[in-house]
Amino acid sequence: MPDQPLQPFALPQGISIHLSAGSTIGWALLLVFLIWAVYTLVASYHWIRYSHAPAVALPAIIAHLAVSAALMSFALSGALLP
Repeated sequence: MPDQPLQPFALPQGISIHLSAGSTIGWALLLVFLIWAVYTLVASYHWIRYSHAPAVALPAIIAHLAVSAALMSFALSGALLP
Protein backbone atom coordinates (compact mmCIF):
# COMPACT_ATOMS: atom_id res chain seq x y z
CA MET A 1 0.00 0.00 0.00
CA PRO A 2 2.61 2.58 -0.93
CA ASP A 3 -0.04 5.02 -2.18
CA GLN A 4 -1.76 5.25 1.26
CA PRO A 5 -0.42 7.56 4.02
CA LEU A 6 0.94 5.95 7.17
CA GLN A 7 -1.50 5.66 10.04
CA PRO A 8 -0.27 6.22 13.60
CA PHE A 9 -0.44 3.37 16.08
CA ALA A 10 -3.64 3.44 18.11
CA LEU A 11 -4.40 1.50 21.26
CA PRO A 12 -7.40 -0.84 21.22
CA GLN A 13 -10.74 0.61 22.30
CA GLY A 14 -11.17 0.89 26.07
CA ILE A 15 -7.46 1.12 26.86
CA SER A 16 -6.06 4.50 27.71
CA ILE A 17 -2.63 5.40 28.97
CA HIS A 18 -2.15 8.86 30.37
CA LEU A 19 1.62 9.26 30.23
CA SER A 20 3.20 12.56 29.44
CA ALA A 21 6.87 13.32 28.97
CA GLY A 22 6.98 14.84 32.45
CA SER A 23 5.54 11.81 34.21
CA THR A 24 7.75 9.42 32.25
CA ILE A 25 10.85 11.37 33.21
CA GLY A 26 9.65 11.50 36.80
CA TRP A 27 9.25 7.72 36.95
CA ALA A 28 12.67 7.23 35.32
CA LEU A 29 14.30 9.54 37.87
CA LEU A 30 12.53 7.72 40.70
CA LEU A 31 13.89 4.41 39.41
CA VAL A 32 17.41 5.85 39.17
CA PHE A 33 17.12 7.24 42.70
CA LEU A 34 15.94 3.90 44.11
CA ILE A 35 18.82 2.04 42.46
CA TRP A 36 21.26 4.68 43.76
CA ALA A 37 19.81 4.45 47.30
CA VAL A 38 20.05 0.65 47.47
CA TYR A 39 23.58 0.66 46.03
CA THR A 40 24.68 3.37 48.48
CA LEU A 41 23.22 1.57 51.50
CA VAL A 42 24.80 -1.77 50.58
CA ALA A 43 28.19 -0.25 49.70
CA SER A 44 28.23 1.88 52.86
CA TYR A 45 27.40 -1.09 55.07
CA HIS A 46 30.09 -3.25 53.53
CA TRP A 47 32.66 -0.48 53.58
CA ILE A 48 32.10 0.29 57.28
CA ARG A 49 31.69 -3.35 58.33
CA TYR A 50 34.65 -4.88 56.48
CA SER A 51 37.01 -1.92 56.14
CA HIS A 52 40.40 -1.93 57.80
CA ALA A 53 40.25 1.86 58.05
CA PRO A 54 36.78 2.98 59.17
CA ALA A 55 38.22 6.44 59.88
CA VAL A 56 38.62 6.83 56.11
CA ALA A 57 35.34 5.13 55.19
CA LEU A 58 33.01 7.50 57.03
CA PRO A 59 34.36 10.76 55.48
CA ALA A 60 34.37 9.10 52.05
CA ILE A 61 30.73 8.07 52.46
CA ILE A 62 29.80 11.59 53.57
CA ALA A 63 31.65 13.04 50.55
CA HIS A 64 29.82 10.56 48.27
CA LEU A 65 26.45 11.64 49.68
CA ALA A 66 27.30 15.36 49.32
CA VAL A 67 28.48 15.00 45.71
CA SER A 68 25.49 12.82 44.83
CA ALA A 69 23.07 15.34 46.36
CA ALA A 70 24.71 18.16 44.40
CA LEU A 71 24.49 16.18 41.14
CA MET A 72 20.85 15.22 41.75
CA SER A 73 19.83 18.79 42.59
CA PHE A 74 21.64 20.06 39.51
CA ALA A 75 19.98 17.43 37.31
CA LEU A 76 16.52 18.20 38.66
CA SER A 77 16.63 22.00 38.93
CA GLY A 78 19.57 23.22 36.87
CA ALA A 79 21.06 25.00 39.90
CA LEU A 80 23.84 23.60 42.06
CA LEU A 81 22.50 25.19 45.25
CA PRO A 82 18.77 25.52 45.98
